[in-house]
Amino acid sequence: MAKKLLLILMPVLMLSDLSGQNYTSTWESLDSRPIPAWFQDAKFGIFIHWGVYSVPAWRKLEPGRYASYAEWYYAKVMYNDENGGRAFHQKNFGKDFAYRDFGPLFKAELFDPAAWAALFKRSGARYVVLTSKHHDGYCLWPSASPYSKGWNSMDVGPKRDLVGELSTAVRNEGLKMGLYYSIIEWERIWTHRTESGYYLPDEIVQKYKIPDDSYVDDHLNLQLRELVESYKPSLIFSDAGEWDGSAEFWKTKEFLSWLYTESPVKDEVVVNDRFAKGMPGKHGDYFSSEYKDMKEGVDPCHPWEESRGIGGSYGYNRAENIDDYRSSKALIHELIDIVSRGGNLLLNVGPTADGRIPVIMQERLVDIGKWLNVNGEAIYESRRVEEGVLETADEGLFFTQKNHKLYCLFDKWGESIRMDLGPDVVAVRLLGSNEKINWHMEQGKLQIDLPQLTIDELPCLHAWTLEIGLSQNQK
Repeated sequence: MAKKLLLILMPVLMLSDLSGQNYTSTWESLDSRPIPAWFQDAKFGIFIHWGVYSVPAWRKLEPGRYASYAEWYYAKVMYNDENGGRAFHQKNFGKDFAYRDFGPLFKAELFDPAAWAALFKRSGARYVVLTSKHHDGYCLWPSASPYSKGWNSMDVGPKRDLVGELSTAVRNEGLKMGLYYSIIEWERIWTHRTESGYYLPDEIVQKYKIPDDSYVDDHLNLQLRELVESYKPSLIFSDAGEWDGSAEFWKTKEFLSWLYTESPVKDEVVVNDRFAKGMPGKHGDYFSSEYKDMKEGVDPCHPWEESRGIGGSYGYNRAENIDDYRSSKALIHELIDIVSRGGNLLLNVGPTADGRIPVIMQERLVDIGKWLNVNGEAIYESRRVEEGVLETADEGLFFTQKNHKLYCLFDKWGESIRMDLGPDVVAVRLLGSNEKINWHMEQGKLQIDLPQLTIDELPCLHAWTLEIGLSQNQK
């Protein structure tokens, strides 16, 4: 089946000067802010789900998106009879063992932030996003919120500022550092919690709940500003605010106005679209998708990011085995597909409670890094190729573009590749190889003859890239 393509070659637009800009707390004003260029240039980032849920680290594997998320242990596993969660919890930890009893067991004694950061650099990622606080409310930094006392990584568990340590290490490797922050917490009463299947006993909710007014002003927005001022993240990945609560309720627009106008990261920070109801796919510097759940009708030209785990869970899930993890080839193919459609891939790792990144996850990251060492030119700073004029291209090809060059990525090595590019081709080369690539025009179409190489002669494994140089007169 032919694929129609339109190649639009244009210089990459540089970010306009954001300094001195004032953004008011209206969507019209906030949406007018240009997105800092680094995000669309980066293409590949590392997500880290790590916290108290890494201690039990278990959820029964079931079919369906979201069904294996072990980081939801508190509200979806330990009190759940249907998936065997309650039986698992009581057998392994005891009937009277509360979720907050896991806190002292989250020790992170083997956590080496420099080693983590070096691995992320080796993977070829350009940015890192750490869960500063997930839905269980446990903070990986010493928050000043009165409601986080005794429930953060400095007071209980590691007795360390995990956000601060990793932020420093990541920046020392030359990578951007971002922070995930959950807007809601399981222990807070919210409208659709029970009917959504997120269950905590009433006595737990009553014991730890925070009144709405205090939650929004003295906890949520205090913590968001605290994270920005203390750690200066280049990215804020909000989550679950869209489940319950409008932008007016959460005071989202007021926070974003401050973030874009006055904060220490106002010229660099990017945020996603999960702060509040009504935001997904409409408001945010970039739109978020996880495990391909992007809603239909979203503007494909707006910056976006797909996040997923190497397995089916974000948090470490001890129920997952080798066949539950994506292969290196599958992950590289996913990166190619996402970038060719104009998005970023945020690939998650789930460390253990003692601070180790599982070896199988390390292996996948190293393999992606090896591939990017050869093919990164087709990924970083590239832009999507629009559907339209290029008449035909063989099935199974993916395209990106940059600086009057078209990049054709493919994962099946045949005899030739054909596409309709017209007379403007000036050169063709295989990235990572000195092998001469023969090409010619045949009936108005470009035909590239692939050399027949042994596996040892190929520049890399899993997928390859042809760089096609185009005349600067090409329109």
